[in-house]
Order: sequence, then C-alpha cells, then structure tokens
Amino acid sequence: QVQLVESGGGLVQAGGSLRLSCVASGRTSSSSGVGWFRQVPEKEREFVAAISWSGAITYYADSVKGRFTISIDNAKFTVYLQMNSLKPEDTAVYYCAANGSGPSSHKAAYDYWGQGTQVTVSS
Repeated sequence: QVQLVESGGGLVQAGGSLRLSCVASGRTSSSSGVGWFRQVPEKEREFVAAISWSGAITYYADSVKGRFTISIDNAKFTVYLQMNSLKPEDTAVYYCAANGSGPSSHKAAYDYWGQGTQVTVSS
C-alpha cells in the first residue's frame, strides 16, 4: 500500500502561483509513476501532469503546458506541482495518484489516490 497526502492548495488571484505537494509513504518502492489530476463538481476527474519516479519522464495536459511544472524529490518521497499564471478555470480539487506501472494520463492506470486539496482561483 502507498499512502499519499496532498497539501498546498488555497485561494489565489488570477495570474498568481501555488505549489502543491504530494508526500508518499508506505510501500513507495512499488511506485513508479505519480500523477496529478483535478476535478470540479459534476465533471470527470481530468489529467493534469505525470512524472516517473526517476523524474526522467513527464507528461502534461495541453491546458497546463507552459504554466505548470511537475517535479520530484526522491529523498523526501515528494512530488510537486508548481502552478503559475493561474486562471479561474484551474479552480478544482487537485488529487495526487501513484501506480506501479509508470506515468500515465489515464486515471484508471493509478492504484493509489490522495484525499485532494482545493485550489480556488479568483478573477
């Protein structure tokens, strides 16, 4: 089992920045991919970014390319999502997820999920 805890969400004005953190614990050696997803009420959870545990492979949704950066600190078992130039449409609950098969943009590929952290961007 892998446990994931997100933090760093909050309220920010459009154009501002936030950095989300996802700390992994438990059987982290079984994890090879970590992803960030987001969800707003009554909509499907959507892919944001993913990274391999080595940090060598990253994927981004088109909607966040050039604004968001995913990174990993292996020593701290922590994955970060740096979010710049935030827009009101980025408002959502952001979830961290992990799997043993590598980074993916598909939520079905992930075995473990955190509880989520709310990001609200005001216009």
